[in-house]
Amino acid sequence: MSSPAPTARVGELERRYLGGTFAELCRIESPSGAERVCAERVIAELRGLGVSVHEDDAGPRAGSDCGNLLARIPGATDPSGADRGDGAGRAVGGATPEPRRSLLLCAHLDTVPLQAPVEPVLVDGFWENANDGVLGADNKAAVAVLLALARHVCRQGAPVDLELLFTVGEEVSLAGSRAFDASTLRSDFGYVFDHATPIGEVVTDSPTHFRVEASFRGAAAHAGIRPEDGRNAILAAARAVASLPAGRLEDGSTVNVATIAGGTAINVVPERCSLLLEARALGDARAETLVAEIVDRLHEAANLPDCDCDLDVSVQRTFSGYHLTGSSPAVGVAEAALRVCGHEPVRISSGGASDANELLAQGFQAVNLANGTERNHEPGERVSVLALEQMLDVALALLDEAASLPAPRAL
Repeated sequence: MSSPAPTARVGELERRYLGGTFAELCRIESPSGAERVCAERVIAELRGLGVSVHEDDAGPRAGSDCGNLLARIPGATDPSGADRGDGAGRAVGGATPEPRRSLLLCAHLDTVPLQAPVEPVLVDGFWENANDGVLGADNKAAVAVLLALARHVCRQGAPVDLELLFTVGEEVSLAGSRAFDASTLRSDFGYVFDHATPIGEVVTDSPTHFRVEASFRGAAAHAGIRPEDGRNAILAAARAVASLPAGRLEDGSTVNVATIAGGTAINVVPERCSLLLEARALGDARAETLVAEIVDRLHEAANLPDCDCDLDVSVQRTFSGYHLTGSSPAVGVAEAALRVCGHEPVRISSGGASDANELLAQGFQAVNLANGTERNHEPGERVSVLALEQMLDVALALLDEAASLPAPRAL
């Protein structure tokens, strides 16, 4: 993929604003569940532009002190420059406006725990955290781009209506977007800027994800005096872990043993032990087969003669995967916009999920686009100045390419 310089769409003032806004957002801690302060900063910015912002009631259901934010900015003109109404589809001056096309752009407000206070610094063209903790570029980079886009559109106009969605709880199994009502959207389709890979990559496949919790229950006994009277739950869990598929499997599926906890004291045969696992696979059928295999192996380990533990297992589908074809208008618009900006589109399969998964699950067409963030969720997380500017350029191109589609049918 090429790495073009930003085009004339992004002016010098907008570049400075974008960088400054990004640094300011990164300094605001907003781990999942505590997004309120960051949300208030976003609300203030948009209302300062004259844009109203609606906060939904998803906060309690998403485990957050804040709901999802939805802002709407009407397009001022159609591609020919003619007035198209007042932003709500109503006529102006007695004219009957053409049906408006609307486009959604989405970013999430929360970050993973940052590990250290954030002090963004520029190092060789990259925004990094001077304190070696997680920068928060996932997803503050996208939030900053959307705010810069709003500023541009409010001043220069846009060929389509624009909806901006800022979600909470994305890092905890897409909690905010799962609680969001996608039927309130007016857009025909939309884009999520939330894949930490080079700009140009378009996520057309995402896995189905399962959370598996297992609780082994044996019998406690004194480890030195009566070990034969005990049934070691940690041993059973260890046997289970050793038998499980792990890491990336041959078909691209993944299994991860995330946590293990148990035992009470060094001289007590542990009565209890719990495991937390995840499994991901492209396609529901493969994911369900993989989870069934995991559950079988957990039971086999619990029933081994030297373990003989009771076992409770819970399985939860945390999000569903998807496959998008090249014939999708949303994919076509994305690829056209990327090419206009000098990036050769590459369709990829992701090992993770984004708010696009939940929007698609509700029947709304959404595409996750790579935003150039690097090393996300790591202490060395960073994003380049160039990537931020290029994503703003891509966002503007998405508006233009969406406007070039045939007008939506009037209701």
